[in-house]
Amino acid sequence: MGATADQIMQVRRMAAELDDTNYSDSDIAEIIERHPMLDEQGAEPYEIINKVPVVNSDWIETYELNLSASDIWEHKAASVASLYDFQADGGSYTRSQAYTQALGMAKFYRSRARLNTIRLYKKPDETSNS
Repeated sequence: MGATADQIMQVRRMAAELDDTNYSDSDIAEIIERHPMLDEQGAEPYEIINKVPVVNSDWIETYELNLSASDIWEHKAASVASLYDFQADGGSYTRSQAYTQALGMAKFYRSRARLNTIRLYKKPDETSNS
């Protein structure tokens, strides 16, 4: 099923990407789907069956959109990281502000993400040290 159109539009607004010039809907859906989380009933997105993680059929698709927006802002920061400040013809150009602003927005959204937990599974072929 994947990310819904409403989730895609919400992440677009959070990341100031209101059209598909830089990110298509499928690009944003892919970014959203990288951040599954426990659903409202506490079901995990994946379960282990025969040592292989598979999507939990009881899981209601739930994603952390703040992390998705943060990822996009980090992409934006990377794309302007090479810009530098300079002065010419009596003007001062501080193009590095775009980098600083993008990282600030990434930090803003990452700090608003809900805590998520993961379950660790011990491999069966490991031996106990006791």
